Amino acid sequence: MKHAFDRALGALAKTDRVGITLMRLAIAIVFMWIGTLKFVPYEADSITPFVANSPVMSFFYEHPTEYKAHLTHEGELDPVKREWQTANNTYGFSTGLGVVEWAIALLVLAYPVSKRLGLLGAFLSFVTTLVTLSFLVTTPEAWVGALGDAQHGFPYLSGAGRLVLKDTMMLAGAWIIGVDAARGVLAERKEKAAIAVNGARVALR
Repeated sequence: MKHAFDRALGALAKTDRVGITLMRLAIAIVFMWIGTLKFVPYEADSITPFVANSPVMSFFYEHPTEYKAHLTHEGELDPVKREWQTANNTYGFSTGLGVVEWAIALLVLAYPVSKRLGLLGAFLSFVTTLVTLSFLVTTPEAWVGALGDAQHGFPYLSGAGRLVLKDTMMLAGAWIIGVDAARGVLAERKEKAAIAVNGARVALR
């Protein structure tokens, strides 16, 4: 029984490449799916508090300080608020962000074809996720508001905050595929250098 368990562990230990590939696919799927939703008004509306309070992104909005009076629930249609969001460049920015997220996903998936593009995708995944995690610091809506209950503020994450916190896994995953891509780039360099040396030796004979 013990030997069978050890063999199973040994077989599992040899699947590290499978894990890295799955991580790469998972990151790409998240960026593609969420990136596609960025073209839909409800998703663009839902990220308004994050963008409006971010020192890195708020300048994309025309009226970032006025967002609270124009928020809608997911699935809600309010023509007046939608008109304001349009004037605020909420949808223009969200569309641009969706394009960027799709580009990152494609770069991540390009790893089998180009290790360098895969490395760039991993780097952009890491930076993008780092910016997303900064919302925990900049966005008041990431924490339960003081509405009467004793549990509010830090460490009581709101629904939005809990969603952001999960990106810690994306951050770790981006690091893993980045390290793997860096190894791939170095391996390609060594291979090219070895080919060049062998070619020079043949030419000298």
